[in-house]
Amino acid sequence: MPVGIDALTFDDAAECARLEALLFPGDDPWSAGAFRSELQAGHPYYAARAGDRLVGYAGVALLPAPAFSREPAEAEVHTIGVDPVVQGHGVGRRLLRALLDRADAIGAVTYLEVRTDNVPALALYRSEGFEVVGTRRRYYASGADAHTMRRDAATHPRDPR
Repeated sequence: MPVGIDALTFDDAAECARLEALLFPGDDPWSAGAFRSELQAGHPYYAARAGDRLVGYAGVALLPAPAFSREPAEAEVHTIGVDPVVQGHGVGRRLLRALLDRADAIGAVTYLEVRTDNVPALALYRSEGFEVVGTRRRYYASGADAHTMRRDAATHPRDPR
């Protein structure tokens, strides 16, 4: 079934929380309220849908560059989650690219944290131009470490696939 990407809504929050608990059980998964708070704050969040079914979500915070400053804008990827049923079919990449398009539109340097043992996510992020710039020990509730990754704003259009 084809998967479409559109805006995440308040009505999606409970399903996002269910997926979070499935995907990140020992790492303090987000509640429905946490997703609603992010939407209420105006952060760009996207949903991946197979028909009427939510199969993924992603969100980013954008911080425009300060006026009259040489400092770039910044973006922080808050979360990306993809239902295991559709993992490995490009859904995570499409969600990430939706976030990066928003960051690139304001010339933002983008940051994220990812578990050091999440090999598929690390490969995805590297393939989209992210580099490891540090490690946060015991970053997750489970005690797992995280890499902090950074990507400069794109200066040329990306292949939309």
